[in-house]
Amino acid sequence: MKVITPRLRWALFTTLCVAGVFNAMDRPIIAILKPDMMADFGWTDSDFGDLAAVTQFSAAFAFLFTGWLVDRLGVHRSMQLGASAWSFAAMAHGWAITTWQVVAARVGLGVTEAVQTPLTIKTVATLFEPNKRSFAFGFATLLAGAGTIAMPFVIPALALAVGWRGALVAGGIGGFISLIAWMWLARGLSQLRQASAEPEGVTLVEDGAAYGNFLTNRQTWAIVIAKALSDMTWWFINFWLADYYRKEFGLTTLELAIPLAIAFAGSGLGALLAGWASTRLLELGWSVNRVRKGVMLVSALIVAPLPLVLELNSFWPVAVMMGVVMAGHQGFSLSIFATITDVVPNAKVGRVTAFGAFMGNMGGVAISLITGRVLDAGFGFVPLFVFAAMSYLIALAWLQLMMPQIRRVEAG
Repeated sequence: MKVITPRLRWALFTTLCVAGVFNAMDRPIIAILKPDMMADFGWTDSDFGDLAAVTQFSAAFAFLFTGWLVDRLGVHRSMQLGASAWSFAAMAHGWAITTWQVVAARVGLGVTEAVQTPLTIKTVATLFEPNKRSFAFGFATLLAGAGTIAMPFVIPALALAVGWRGALVAGGIGGFISLIAWMWLARGLSQLRQASAEPEGVTLVEDGAAYGNFLTNRQTWAIVIAKALSDMTWWFINFWLADYYRKEFGLTTLELAIPLAIAFAGSGLGALLAGWASTRLLELGWSVNRVRKGVMLVSALIVAPLPLVLELNSFWPVAVMMGVVMAGHQGFSLSIFATITDVVPNAKVGRVTAFGAFMGNMGGVAISLITGRVLDAGFGFVPLFVFAAMSYLIALAWLQLMMPQIRRVEAG
């Protein structure tokens, strides 16, 4: 059996993360090119919010099945199936010439890209020892952030050359290239071709029950409700930050590049710092409970001043503040994902992750629908920013109530 060396482990994981960047390209593409799409199809803000909600709902629905699929197929076959499917779905946008065709392409992309989240968490649980997983999550988010930073510069140039449809097709091509690289690196690695074995005596989810005991488990609901609350803010920023900059500061599509890059640079750096700090503190002997909840608390407090940006008249302090907010989100999100790998048996990590992602995406559906209507009603961004500032503290309070102690499943 071929041994997975540290260098090969990181090469495999990096390839998966790069595939994830192409997987996630659709979100910033439609946010950045919103005026072009609205001009093509005659959409209103509510229409755009509905399109975002449809994408989120299709992904949320798919998460009910993709977690089981990843656990069932194992890492390697899930990567083959997932990357092929979401790359084809992204390329299908190239033929969308009516609103309903765009909706169909978005639904297909939402369904297929739902493989990525449980696949990434499952891969981390498979390749890395427990104390190293937080740093791996931080590294993954840093790469995703780097890709997102590049998009405000690359996407307008792509759109100018080949249109917004062509920009989405480019994402699909990138996904296939990443898959080819994975196939070459993973050749001969039987460890990646097997579903994980359930540790004896672990009863978080009974064998053969995908969502039976799962839905009555207190830890499950602690995690997924906290994720839903925090992800509402994440999806709000992803889909509406560019629109906020346009409406409040009159930026053009090309002028959005630098402020959006600042926001997503904060996202990547915040994740890397939170992952490094978590791993370091665990190695120093801090308890898992103290580390996870401590990082969540600091992250929530970083986001809390968000409504103050509405009082700032200068654009650049607002852009920096949004970068700090994105860093806070990623620190919180990383800790939730790490908690899943702490408390859930490896054989069930995909399912728990996917159900958490389902709830997070349902939060995204809700905030997309609400945001479009709040803006069309003339209320502006004030109530939305106030909710975003509170969401992480509420999520942490819920997690503490439902899971007073986080203990690793390996330790019983």
